[in-house]
Amino acid sequence: MAATTQRRGSLIQQYYSSEPRSGSWSNIRRASEGFSAQHAGPGGPRRSLAASSNPEKDDSEKDGADEEYAVGEMHEGEQKYHRLGWKKLTVCLIVEAIALGSLSIPGAFAVLGMIPGVIMCVGLGLVAIYTSYVVGQVRMRHPHVAHYADAVELIWGKFGYELAGAMFAIFLILITGSHVLTGTIAWIRIVDDTAICALVWGAISAIILFVVALPPTFAEFAILGYIDFVSIIVAILITIVATGVEAHAAPGGLSGVDWSLWPPPTTTFYQAFLSTTNIIFAYSFAVCQYSFMAEMHTPKDYVKSIWALGLIEIFIYTVTGGVVYAFVGSEVKSPALLSAGPLVSRIAFGIALPVIFISGSINSTVVGRYILNRALPNSDIRLIHSAKGWAVWLALIAAITVIAWVIAEAIPFFSALLGIISSLFISGFTFYFPALFWFQLIKEGKWYVGWKNISLSILNALVFCIGIITLGCGTYASVQDILSEYSSGDVRGSFTCDATAYG
Repeated sequence: MAATTQRRGSLIQQYYSSEPRSGSWSNIRRASEGFSAQHAGPGGPRRSLAASSNPEKDDSEKDGADEEYAVGEMHEGEQKYHRLGWKKLTVCLIVEAIALGSLSIPGAFAVLGMIPGVIMCVGLGLVAIYTSYVVGQVRMRHPHVAHYADAVELIWGKFGYELAGAMFAIFLILITGSHVLTGTIAWIRIVDDTAICALVWGAISAIILFVVALPPTFAEFAILGYIDFVSIIVAILITIVATGVEAHAAPGGLSGVDWSLWPPPTTTFYQAFLSTTNIIFAYSFAVCQYSFMAEMHTPKDYVKSIWALGLIEIFIYTVTGGVVYAFVGSEVKSPALLSAGPLVSRIAFGIALPVIFISGSINSTVVGRYILNRALPNSDIRLIHSAKGWAVWLALIAAITVIAWVIAEAIPFFSALLGIISSLFISGFTFYFPALFWFQLIKEGKWYVGWKNISLSILNALVFCIGIITLGCGTYASVQDILSEYSSGDVRGSFTCDATAYG
């Protein structure tokens, strides 16, 4: 992270904003390596959302014949996109990373056993912190990078940009869909009236996700993040206390709970790896990291954020997984809220509603910003500070939410399908892409020269292998889970109105 020279500092000042992709890959690479904006491509100076943060520089570089709008107008619209500090970045990452899925960790412990579960939670958490550090280093060395696709383009060119962009958008829309489904299940549990059509709760969940996703800047969204964090912490505490009380009251007390240190003898490979992927996906905060960093007023502070988030996640996941598993045993349900008894479960789901909808909607906001910047790279509509800009933004978020709702309702094995998609995508975003970034963009000199290069080369090679194993074995485990659901008859129908099908 050698952004200490005056020359690189000026580049960061010029390019640190959330700017759209413009020009060819070679032009972007040249811009990152120090070429001035005038040489960014045949289309003229490359515009940045931060480019007009220095009015004098804008006046000196502006070519009136080529500008579509005045510098003063752009400056006014762009200021709101550079108010994200490292604390708010941490909150945004928490919102994107820690959701109700954290309460699926006890179920993973039940399959893996206590010792492997703790090792996985701590070990994979530390790996995720490291790969997020590498992801941030790429942004610091190539300040034009505003989304993950821009970073992959640096190593794989146009093909990498298109591939990563598609992966990025599809994955985030599917995650939004999973929150539609989770919201449906939560409403059904809270109301406890199976006579009401489940599609009604799905529509209500989609509408809430749409409304919460409307703030276009992440600094504004971070305000909701505090509510989100309190919501999930309280839901987890209620679950821990309720299951603990039930365990003490049961015959034999805590000593009668059937938890084990190691995986049960009946555990199959696909079951064990599927549980491992639940933990892997819980540490997927690198996916949106570039999008959030693009709005930071001091990008180098990202290191504080990823350490804060990573340690918070490791603590929450390990404590929640281990303690709830020790209280409930092998019969722990997923999410663990369902193990707290009918009444407490309804209360906990009610408290968890903010985290379901806030954590879900931020994915819509991120993918919406990506699509808008890519579709309208030279228009002030993407700044969302005019009536036309807001109209386009509302339509875009609505379209994303409707697509997410349709996918969640149309695919009867949606959760298992999400496992396949996550295996295909998170394996890259969290593991093998960062490893490749280090080898191709970060490493200085030969890998075998110096103890630092040797040790980091071995580490990143291991991270790359984790990604490839997750890609292959995670996909296999998810397919096996779908086949198992079909054979057992647990697959619900598409667009089903039967609330009892949402177990």
